[in-house]
Amino acid sequence: MIDHPITPPPELLQALSHQFHNGESLEATWARAFQAGADQELGACCTQLSDPEWYDAIRNLRGPFRAAELRTARRPKPPSMKEQALAVLESVAVHELYGNATADNRLSVDDMRTIRLALEALPDD
Repeated sequence: MIDHPITPPPELLQALSHQFHNGESLEATWARAFQAGADQELGACCTQLSDPEWYDAIRNLRGPFRAAELRTARRPKPPSMKEQALAVLESVAVHELYGNATADNRLSVDDMRTIRLALEALPDD
């Protein structure tokens, strides 16, 4: 399943599936699912707007700028391949620096794949 803040909880998915299999129309099940997602997003937006630290940061912005900040807060872009690779290297470097590197915090196969993909994306200048 997609890792996103609006991913429905397993209980909701099970309830929707149960309602559909008990004769509810597909359209009604979809409508119920969309409503649940909209309710969850509205709650998350209200929570975001209630955060004093975040609100202070955008207090002096006007009009569309506030909307853009809320959109960015609710739909952050995933880290780039470069950012992911740098984070992996930073994590390993910290363990090496402090002398507590172990087999558990060395590069994994997934870590190496992330770094390789990031390097392959660089131009060959």
